[in-house]
Amino acid sequence: MESSAGLQGGKCHFYLPKYSDKVCWSPTEDHVFIRSLFQEGKRSKANIIFNTSLGVIFGVKKYADALQKIIKERNLTVNYKQNLIEVRADKQEAVFENLDKPGETQVVSYEMLHVTPPMSPPDVLKRSPVADAAGWVDLDKETLQHKRYPNVFGIGDCTNLPTSKTAAAVAAQSGILDRTISLIMKNEKPMKKYDGYTSCPLVTGYNRVILAEFDYSSQPLETFPFDQSKERLSMYLMKADLMPFLYWNMMLRGYWGGPAFLRKLFHLGMS
Repeated sequence: MESSAGLQGGKCHFYLPKYSDKVCWSPTEDHVFIRSLFQEGKRSKANIIFNTSLGVIFGVKKYADALQKIIKERNLTVNYKQNLIEVRADKQEAVFENLDKPGETQVVSYEMLHVTPPMSPPDVLKRSPVADAAGWVDLDKETLQHKRYPNVFGIGDCTNLPTSKTAAAVAAQSGILDRTISLIMKNEKPMKKYDGYTSCPLVTGYNRVILAEFDYSSQPLETFPFDQSKERLSMYLMKADLMPFLYWNMMLRGYWGGPAFLRKLFHLGMS
């Protein structure tokens, strides 16, 4: 956030693109930046604007409601169904198209522009026979087995699984695949199925996080026995300190298959 450090005010635009496969609220840095404005006394001089191509702030209602409360408290502006089609850096202008009214555009000026780029599969995957029409590896969403090639399996960002592409999702997918791939290769029916679990730690301040966890149906699938839609220091510390350890030391080595066992433990086997 170097560009924000010397910013004295003006219009600050944050943008989530039309073709974003990181469905989680990617420009979470905006709230970190907003908190810094409060601390440095610059908030009254800044107009914070969040433009999203989506029709909602977040795809899971429970967490969307919590974010809307924060947006209201911090007096932020959110514009929905906006598609960034051009940046005029020399003039510090951005051109947005109204997705509800194709062809209708609006030119806005900015002092700071934070943009998440559109995402797509790499060309090598798009040209591969394992890809679907959109270019992603074409899998059964429960078994993670390819729909046309039974000896092919997939996990992670390269797949067409209808869930957010996060490390948490990859961990959960690997945990399921570890239990099912050997059975499928022996023509046995696997019992474990991937439910679409994913997690998005929504950073709402320098030391606060809303830990969103949900499944294919966009229903909360929370690990801890408390309301995770609330901003918490504990969830921030977990994201900052515990999650990197799990990723580098356990997940990449095949020792971390997601928090499903912890969820059952904390919820007494009821979830």
